[in-house]
Amino acid sequence: MKRTESQEMYLETILLLSKKKPVVRAVDIANELGYKKPSITLANRHMLEDGLITITPEGYIYLTPLGQEIALSVYERHETITQLLIRLGVPEDVAEKDACRIEHVISEETFNAIKKHGT
Repeated sequence: MKRTESQEMYLETILLLSKKKPVVRAVDIANELGYKKPSITLANRHMLEDGLITITPEGYIYLTPLGQEIALSVYERHETITQLLIRLGVPEDVAEKDACRIEHVISEETFNAIKKHGT
């Protein structure tokens, strides 16, 4: 299954929201990402079909083990790239924004080299 940038963003957002809130709902994701709730509902339907999330009858959204694995991978890329850019002298707010874009397109080989260089 090929992951899309938007899927990765949704999964990472669910992961981060679940660390701050007892439960995550579609409206929480919409508010966090600045999207309309119908867009989130459609994305959730696709991620549910792909086995990345589960949704309770109450509308609570949880990552499946596969969804969790992907979300943690994206989050690791984000954090590692952000810290690298900051160490290079990029202002933190710019580093955050750039890392958010880079994390979705960087190859595994390049990311592993960055991780190796950073340690």
